[in-house]
Amino acid sequence: MAAAGSVSWQPQEEGLKEICGLLEQQISPYSSADKSQIWQKLQHYSQFPDFNNYLVFILARAEGKSGEIRQAAGLLLKNNLRAAYKLMSPAHQQYIKSELLPCLGAADKHIRSTVGTIVTVVVQLGGIFGWPELLQALVNCLDSGDLNHMEGAMDALSKICEDIPQVLDSDVPGLAERPINIFLPRLFQFFQSPHATLRKLALGSVNEYIMLMPSALYTSMDKYLKGLFVLANDPAVEVRKLVCGAFVQLIELHPSFLEPHLKNVIEYILQVNEDTDDEVALEACEFWSAYCDAQLPYENLREYLPRLIPILLSNMVYADDDESLVDAEEDGSLPDRDQDLKPRFHTSRLHGSDDAEDDDDDSCNIWNLRKCSAAALDVLANVFGDEILPTLMPIIQAKLSASSDEAWKDREAAVLALGAIAEGCINGLYPHLSEIVAFLIPLLDDKFALIRSISCWTLSRFSKYIVQDSAEQFDAVLMGLLRRILDTNKRVQEAACSAFATLEEEAAEELAPRLEVILQHLMCAFGKYQKRNLRIVYDAIGTLADAVGEKLNKPVYLEILMPPLIAKWEQVSSSDKDLFPLLECFTSVAQALGPGFFQFAQPVFQRCINIIQTQQLAKVDPASAGAQYDKEFLVCSLDLLSGLTEGLHSGIESLVAQSNLRDLLLQCCMDDASDVRQSAFALLGDLAKVFPVHLHPRLFEFLDVAAKQLNTPKLKETIAVANNACWAIGELAIKVRQEISPVVMTVISCLVPILQHGEGLNKSLVENSAITLGRLAWVCPDVVSPHMEHFMQSWCIALSMIRDDIEKEDAFRGLCAMVRTNPSGGLSSLVFVCKAIASWHEIRGEELHGEVCGVLHGYKQMLRNGEWEQCMSALEPPVKDKLSKYQV
Repeated sequence: MAAAGSVSWQPQEEGLKEICGLLEQQISPYSSADKSQIWQKLQHYSQFPDFNNYLVFILARAEGKSGEIRQAAGLLLKNNLRAAYKLMSPAHQQYIKSELLPCLGAADKHIRSTVGTIVTVVVQLGGIFGWPELLQALVNCLDSGDLNHMEGAMDALSKICEDIPQVLDSDVPGLAERPINIFLPRLFQFFQSPHATLRKLALGSVNEYIMLMPSALYTSMDKYLKGLFVLANDPAVEVRKLVCGAFVQLIELHPSFLEPHLKNVIEYILQVNEDTDDEVALEACEFWSAYCDAQLPYENLREYLPRLIPILLSNMVYADDDESLVDAEEDGSLPDRDQDLKPRFHTSRLHGSDDAEDDDDDSCNIWNLRKCSAAALDVLANVFGDEILPTLMPIIQAKLSASSDEAWKDREAAVLALGAIAEGCINGLYPHLSEIVAFLIPLLDDKFALIRSISCWTLSRFSKYIVQDSAEQFDAVLMGLLRRILDTNKRVQEAACSAFATLEEEAAEELAPRLEVILQHLMCAFGKYQKRNLRIVYDAIGTLADAVGEKLNKPVYLEILMPPLIAKWEQVSSSDKDLFPLLECFTSVAQALGPGFFQFAQPVFQRCINIIQTQQLAKVDPASAGAQYDKEFLVCSLDLLSGLTEGLHSGIESLVAQSNLRDLLLQCCMDDASDVRQSAFALLGDLAKVFPVHLHPRLFEFLDVAAKQLNTPKLKETIAVANNACWAIGELAIKVRQEISPVVMTVISCLVPILQHGEGLNKSLVENSAITLGRLAWVCPDVVSPHMEHFMQSWCIALSMIRDDIEKEDAFRGLCAMVRTNPSGGLSSLVFVCKAIASWHEIRGEELHGEVCGVLHGYKQMLRNGEWEQCMSALEPPVKDKLSKYQV
């Protein structure tokens, strides 16, 4: 290849020919050449310093070649620059830049677009001041009046605005003002261009700055808003979509700008919410939820509800081209295609949390006008409550009474609407709820699959009330959903299982008398479902186990439940991701059965140990492990071991004693993935509760690595790890007692800052820190109490937030032990000590009750000359009332 020269670099003819030949073979669908070999050859040429010069030459100057080859050269150049731009010699960089600029106005639209993409990459890597000629070239093209040049420059500019908007809003040496100030007036001018492409690119570019809001846009907001109203009824769909998008972003981020124009904006959005183009209508529909989140007065929206609600309902009807209509006819006996199987993610165990995410009604996760309209109705129902019912219910009733086959989509949309308002309008619906439920139950057997599936979802939205009201109706819903779990249609199976899981959570022990029939249906589904829906059955079985707990531990139930689960457990390989939901399901079953799981435990325990060992080896040496590393196998196995430990209690000892779990667990506690550490510390705490002896040989290593989780600059990012580590330290402390004393102060010094700056951290971590500090004080009061005045106040505030339970009792044992050891250390925080004591609803243990009385009486005797009375007068009346039960 040619030696690098100055800007006057010239390609060699044979090099040019060869590269064009390779590109031609690479893009030709008819070429018999081996594509991977061509790719390797092109990669080999990339080693030559001026290979990228050849590519830009082909893109810019190979007039005789086809547009496709020139484009292919450009795309390869873009990828090469991404990888190596900063390593190139300045001469080569300069040559590439100088060849790109004249092509901004190329006659071929595809060449222009490719050049725009490469220009953006160069700016991304070299900055705007590394290419001063670019800004001038863009301005010249925009001002040229020539369509190709204007479009080419606008294309490049819009890509810069989309990918790296901040570069145009920064000071550039040698420029009197920021680039955005130069471009913004030109972009506004293009709002009025006769060419739709220029209008679209210009508006799209300005919209990218709503978030950043540079002062140039802030000061020209009136001009921008005028421009939006001018483009509001643009004949081009893409432009109308961008206008709606701008209004949605403005209402979300800068509502004050729209306030003076709100009536006009709302009128406009109502109009385009019925646009003939679904994408424009979808963009407009996003406005309603955004408005309700924007803290603007709801009053402004109230008068439009009678017009808005019918529009939303009509947009909730399935569109004829909705992909769900195609999927809806899927037969449950057909195996799933690979593309149907979405990846699933397991959430690591978190001690002390009970946040659950709510699932949506639809498995086909494509956001569309129907779903957006239902979401908007849900938000409006939550904001306006029963006020919307007089407008809404007549439409729902009309749609439900349209009984012809042709009207099935209207009936379906009405059922969806009932589900959407279930939360927000419950007060108004409540008197009619048993009629609504009675109406929905027969729809579970409707001839149209999508009516059957949406009826499952809508019933699940009312499950809280179905459980509370008549047992007869509860049974009818339960049996209806169980029938649908055995539907032949995959969509219905999925909706029924998800709805059933929601009902299970609400019904809890109410399910116990019906366990046999429930298990028969679930295990029947277990035998007939395809891969994707099988995951949902696992979830329904796990939720059932969580809901009924030990009531599941009866031979009649175990005979139905366990043989199919064990068979599946033996059938799924340890490297198959289908093991994850099964591991999760076993975790719930083991916890529910408690000691009753012992007969199944040995192979389950051993497999978890094997998986952890294999994965830890795969991390460093996949070949000898015979598996690819995937941390999710570690997380799920650790969580199942936690479930076994929680379920079997001391029954786990014989299994743990014969294993190398201690060493594997310590390694997991030091893993670089936070979710692995999170689950590892959860298991550490569970083992500490039932079998601390096993951990003993490496106790201080465990404590050391746990304390490190609390003292990290990235605490906010790994809060769940810190939470579990903190809890595990406390569990270990109360088991090994004084032995923990060498590390107590290290741990305390990590806990105190968490208590003192708790406002930015999550509630669970602050509570666990308060409990662990109390447990350490209980087992080593002489070590902790000399330092108590440093943390007493913030610690007592945290203690008073914790609900009554055994962990709170431990923490107060620590408080009493410290005060006994160093009473004067608590004096300055006595008001806070009193408030913490008053936070108890009732101290159940007599011994602890006596100790707390002792603390209060001790202080009362210690304080003379009216100081005790002074302390009492600083307390609110409810606190004083609570303290009266301690006879002070």
